[in-house]
This record gives sequence, structure tokens and C-alpha cells, in this order.
Amino acid sequence: MKKKVTDNIIINELAEKICNHGLAVPAIFALEMIKYVSFLGSQLMVFFGPVVTVFVSGPQYYEIAELLEDRSNVELLLCLIEKIESKKNI
Repeated sequence: MKKKVTDNIIINELAEKICNHGLAVPAIFALEMIKYVSFLGSQLMVFFGPVVTVFVSGPQYYEIAELLEDRSNVELLLCLIEKIESKKNI
């Protein structure tokens, strides 16, 4: 249960960061495209991890890669991004 709560916190923070940087539309587009192959996408993140972690935080990057293995987490992230953006546009 504790793992699920931590996962939700990470997904909420990621959705907030995406929306704060104005990347909601490209993120929704990309996530919708990879939703059905999310496991492959997460494995690509792990593969490119050594290069990408030079520029971003390593442990959090791999936590997000692990979360994106599950399609339900991708769907949750999409819903949160859409919810945050709809509140911004009101």
C-alpha cells in the first residue's frame, strides 16, 4: 500500500511539472501514442538512462521509468494532466 501512495505522489508531481512548463499538449499526445506500448517505452528509458541521467536526476528518472511500465499509471498521468490543464483554462 505504501508503494502505491508513493507512486501516486510521483505521478502527481510529474503531472504538475509537465503542466507548469507548458508541455501538457505534447505530453498528452506522446502518452496517448505510447499508452499501449508503455512497457517498451519504459524499457527504452532504462536503456537510455546512462546518457539521460547526465542531465536529469538519476533515481527519480528510474522511478518514473518503473511507473510507466504499467499502463494504468500512464492513464492516471494522462487524466491528471488533463485535469490540471482544465483547471488552468477556466
